[in-house]
Formats: sequence, structure tokens, C-alpha cells
Amino acid sequence: MRFVKGHGTENDFVILPDADGRLELGHKQVAALCDRRAGIGADGVLHVVRTKLCAEVADQAAEAEWFMDYRNADGSIAEMCGNGVRVFARYLVDSGLAGAGELSIATRDGVKRVRLGTAGDVSVDMGMPRVLGVSGVNVNGRDYQGLNVSVGNPHLACVIDDPVADLDLRYWEPDFDHEVYPAGVNIELLNLVADHTVSMRVHERGSGETRSCGTGTVATAVAAAHGIGETTGTWTVRVPGGTLTVTLDERTSHLSGPAVLVASGDYPAVV
Repeated sequence: MRFVKGHGTENDFVILPDADGRLELGHKQVAALCDRRAGIGADGVLHVVRTKLCAEVADQAAEAEWFMDYRNADGSIAEMCGNGVRVFARYLVDSGLAGAGELSIATRDGVKRVRLGTAGDVSVDMGMPRVLGVSGVNVNGRDYQGLNVSVGNPHLACVIDDPVADLDLRYWEPDFDHEVYPAGVNIELLNLVADHTVSMRVHERGSGETRSCGTGTVATAVAAAHGIGETTGTWTVRVPGGTLTVTLDERTSHLSGPAVLVASGDYPAVV
């Protein structure tokens, strides 16, 4: 089985080219691929398949030739991945499956429109984030309140005073309201560090703490803007893996940052 490895601000993925839709990926197979000791190692899997071959998104085939079938590191299915869709687009262009410029990619959260050149940053229209109220989370005995934001998948983005760089999240299992988030939630902890600039760390459902999260970066910008009474503007979001830019306007949001392919090879089998 052929694979490519890529990352967006060190949020890393195993890319599985499967134009004819022949791979059958279960939870165990994905988890084995993402295992950092016994597998290739990644935060998730980007399964590259033609949209028309996938019944769940076949209605998007007229707009987007390729479907990003995204799986978390534990094998669970996610609706959307902001860094993943940018890495997915970089793979399509670098492999000759799509041309540079603007292209559309099918996801479980609808068609996403991406802009990229032959090198450099990749920008994606993430759609209009939805603010769904407030909720709380306990982090190592500390209670934080945050904004409940949907970016196609659920987020709890918490603006906190404690320096996020000092938090020990290695073995943390989030204690959140399961009635609000019955399918789990991605949790962002963020500090305002300068004008329209935040530092953020994230715990992703199905993957644990990651070096970056694209949809979480958008949720972070929404929460930071909300905290100063704004709904639009451009935000710089610093994550452990680098820096991303989020632009919020009256109708949508855009996420921009690096998307890099670092390796390719053959994996013995998916068993």
C-alpha cells in the first residue's frame, strides 16, 4: 500500500492514495497506521478517493472530484480537518491530480474551496463558524469557561489567564459536559498575547494533544474576537507547531498556513 506523509504546522497525516476506492479502512487499521511506535505515526489519516465512489458524499461529485475521507488517530471519523484539507490539496497538486490555483474538495462538512500555488502557504474557505453558547472544562483541577463553536466539528475554545505554555497536558483526559458534546469535543486553551494575536494549545478528540488544529485555530480566533467584542478581523494564531492566520468576515472564515509533504513509501498491508 502506497502512502505519503505530510503536515500542516506539525499536525501530521498519513495520506493514502486510493483513486478507485478499493481500501477498506476500519478503526483498527487506521489506529495501526497512526501508531508512532509500531506504525507510520500521525494525528490522522487522509484517505484520497474519488467523490463519486463514496455514497455519503456523492452529491458533492459535481463540484469536487476528490473526497477527503478523514479519520482521527484512533480510527474515529471526523467531519472536517482544517490542516488536513490543506495538506490534502497540496498532495493533489504535487501528485498531478489537480492543478494549482483554486480547487474544490469534498468533505463530510460539505465542499471546501482551497487556493494554492505550486509551493508556499495554502488557504481554505472554512465556512461560517457557528457560536452555540458557552460551556466549561476541567484541566488538571482547574475549571475554565469557553465558547462552544462549530467549525463543521465541535470545539470548546477557552480564553484563559494561565500561560498555556506552562500547562501539563501529557496525560490529561478532558472533563467536559457530555450532554453538550455527546460525540466528544476538541478543546482549545488560549492566551491573548498581542493585538489580534493568540497562543493556543489543543486537545483533539480521538487524537489527544496535537501540535496544531486547523478547525481549532478558527474556533480560537472566533473566541478571541468574541472576548474583545468583535466578530470580524484577521488573527495570528501561534500553535506549538508554527503559526496560522485566520480571517473572519461577515459570511465565512479563511485559514491560511503551510502544508508540507515530507516522505513517501510503501506500507506492507492494512490488517
